[in-house]
Amino acid sequence: MYNLVKVFGVAVQGIQATTITIEVNTARGIKFFLVGLADAAVKESHERIVSAMSYNGYHFPSSQIIVNMAPADIRKEGAAYDLPLAIGIMGASGMLENVEKLSRFMIVGELGLDGSVQPVRGALPMAIRAMKDGFEGLIVPSANAREAGVVKNLKVYGADNLAQVIAFFNGDDEALTRTAVDARREFFSAPAEYDYDFADVKGQENVKRALEIAASGGHNIAMIGPPGSGKSMMAKCLPSILPPLSLSESLETTQIHSVAGLLSRGDTLITQRPFRCPHHSISSVALVGGGQHAQPGEISLAHNGVLYTDELPEFARSSLEVLRQPLEDRKITISRSRYSVEYPCSVMLVASMNPCPCGYYNHPTHDCVCTPTQVQKYLNRISGPMLDRIDLHIEILPVSFVELSHAAKGESSAAIRERVVYARKIQEERFREFPLVHCNAQMTSRLIARFAAPTPEGIQLLKQAMEKLSLSARAYDRILKVARTIADLDGSQRVEAPHIAEAISYRMLDRENWATR
Repeated sequence: MYNLVKVFGVAVQGIQATTITIEVNTARGIKFFLVGLADAAVKESHERIVSAMSYNGYHFPSSQIIVNMAPADIRKEGAAYDLPLAIGIMGASGMLENVEKLSRFMIVGELGLDGSVQPVRGALPMAIRAMKDGFEGLIVPSANAREAGVVKNLKVYGADNLAQVIAFFNGDDEALTRTAVDARREFFSAPAEYDYDFADVKGQENVKRALEIAASGGHNIAMIGPPGSGKSMMAKCLPSILPPLSLSESLETTQIHSVAGLLSRGDTLITQRPFRCPHHSISSVALVGGGQHAQPGEISLAHNGVLYTDELPEFARSSLEVLRQPLEDRKITISRSRYSVEYPCSVMLVASMNPCPCGYYNHPTHDCVCTPTQVQKYLNRISGPMLDRIDLHIEILPVSFVELSHAAKGESSAAIRERVVYARKIQEERFREFPLVHCNAQMTSRLIARFAAPTPEGIQLLKQAMEKLSLSARAYDRILKVARTIADLDGSQRVEAPHIAEAISYRMLDRENWATR
């Protein structure tokens, strides 16, 4: 006699989830078959399920069991299928009283040998898929319950062990506790706390101004200066002046961190913009994502936030070059022989670097021991196309003892953030008709011509700079984007010559004689 039962799990590819139908059929025989493009971890679930059932007082059926995981062209990876497979096998073997109830729920979870349900990655994308596909509820490990519970119109139940799930499908609705999270209330009530504030930065007003412009328009920025000049500290202050995340940005950012397994038990939504600071020894795969089992890289983990690359020339050339396309397109497509996934990566790139190998080129008090050739060779570790993607280049000089000891407390990050938010609101209104553009840094050439066309005086000034500095077409666009942001901070409808002049001043590394002064 054949008994066919369908249980529903989910596969996550990138940050998108796909419903997986697990069909379990029992018949006469003693073999166990698992088909449907399952990897080794899924096939190993047989031993975990046998042990979990035995520990909880159930015997693994002695009949022949055939399990099909559809659609068969999607690879199933990881141990998150343990729980739905166990429930499907028990349902097909007549161990569950309410088999019809299985069709209303999506189930995910890894089983321990004692039947405990272990946390999984990607619970939030799974919950979103369950809601979109019309499931009544989702059963997840208790550690993932609050993460999945932010999805509206979906009943989320957290399970601690296999016995609770069995009791739930045997008619005990109280066996599992529903987890409901008011995502909007929790998101807007989360306190904004920052470890670094611009009020603690003495002097460096020109650098603060450049960082304010970068934050206002979402521009990439590079800071060049000797050791101890404050590059790292000011980079860490940058999140404190960025506009707060919107709820939709928070949801998308949280999905990426969920897939990467970076959310702690009890976490719901990420409420502050990410700040990722990878070491310069990082590999290309760790930076952009991929691997044997696809995972988001640092550039995607910084989505809607800041990717800080300290000591930029020390990064491997191959690692830096793979950043070029993602920085331009704000998404990364990873194609391998076994899979192809896409991750969003809309980030602000903040880079810092020494001006030369010894670090003291152009230092006011410390002599540099590098030759001009060594300085230029050091800077040439960063390719021209990579530099073109950085909108602002700002030189930092160390603050003198007098400034450090007598300078008044600097302007607070809260005051700077008010101006940044004001400029961003202007841009939101400007790009209301363009859903994929949110700030000036994301403007295309067509939008630049429409919204950032300078006055005749500004055009003449830009022409002179292009000819003198031999700037590329991409640098031309970058200058206009930055000038548009400066105009927004000034409340100006037009891009005037002073805005162009200030934007040009932030292209320091484009000057041919900079390393030979």
